[in-house]
Amino acid sequence: MDRPKLEVADIFRRYGEAYRQKHGASLSNAQRRVMTAIEVCRTAALGGHLEHCDSCPYERNAYDSCRNRHCPKCQSLARAEWVEKRKAETLPTPYFHVVFTLPEPIAAMAYQNKDVVYGILFRATAETLSTIAADPEHLGAEIGFFAVLHSWGQNLFFHPHLHCVVPGGGISLDGSRWIPCRPRFFLPVRVLSCLFRRLFLTYLEEAFDAGKLKFFSSLEALRDPQIFRRHLDPVRHAKWVVYAKAPFAGPQQVVDYVGRYTHRSRFPIIGSWISKTGRSSSNGGITATTISRKLCLSRPRSSSDDSCSMFCPVDSTAFRYYGFLGNRYRKEKLKHCRQLLGVPPTNPSSSQPQPDEDYRIATRNSPVTLCGNARFAMLAG
Repeated sequence: MDRPKLEVADIFRRYGEAYRQKHGASLSNAQRRVMTAIEVCRTAALGGHLEHCDSCPYERNAYDSCRNRHCPKCQSLARAEWVEKRKAETLPTPYFHVVFTLPEPIAAMAYQNKDVVYGILFRATAETLSTIAADPEHLGAEIGFFAVLHSWGQNLFFHPHLHCVVPGGGISLDGSRWIPCRPRFFLPVRVLSCLFRRLFLTYLEEAFDAGKLKFFSSLEALRDPQIFRRHLDPVRHAKWVVYAKAPFAGPQQVVDYVGRYTHRSRFPIIGSWISKTGRSSSNGGITATTISRKLCLSRPRSSSDDSCSMFCPVDSTAFRYYGFLGNRYRKEKLKHCRQLLGVPPTNPSSSQPQPDEDYRIATRNSPVTLCGNARFAMLAG
């Protein structure tokens, strides 16, 4: 697979310093370190090593990687392993894909307070799903799910939202049986939306009162408590978008989709989408070709400042686990769920990784320890 002519690191090297100077007050030390890591990734600054093919004497020199979790070039193997583990945890029950989206006035504040607002987004989403699911009027069960943060839409506009992958049912509150959802129906989205809105605004106001929110430039007026609360008035009665639907191709499809963003910065860009504009090199810009969902047309974004904003990472965790999929008791509770669902216990020996199992798989299913000629021979055979 050919390497793109222009990568995220090229944007940081060319425009990163100007971006740091312009947005210095809103950039954390962690964000600055990540920008530097991406800039020097796979360059002489980090040194190098010798790679050799497992099937022939071919060798080549290669620069070392930064291994930062936000780097779009360094997390492919960790992402593949994460996806395989999530697929191994799936239960023999329908699954639902639930998305919680922040309205535009809140998104503007989140842009300048990513770590705080993203934490509130995770918290409000988890409490909303767990509370409504535990209500006997709806499901009356303990559910389990994981949530993945996406902060940019495919049209390259800032669009923070959470993707949740949820089994269609849960453990009864007394732990004695599995309670399934109704066919192709998880929980009422209107009820989810109302509770999500109330919880999120409550936690957001608490964060403001505690002095955790910082506002700059166009939002500087929101530092005043009265102006801040007036800014929230329109969204208190607006409809907040909550999407819930059973995926057509099963949970594996959703896991593959959200897995694209679990081990990199939460932006929808890959190197092949980026190209230089036709301007001269003295003032040339960056074009990222995207797809408009409504118009089905490609659209360029050429502002270098916007480009750095899309790639600039945040400090918050990209994915979290809740309910019976929570990290602390996941193994025991998944075992209990399978017992309630009548799934025969797996053979312990079969659950161990096979000798030839290797997560070091490239996007075209070719081991990265093989040279190009060996991979071609393997695929052709």
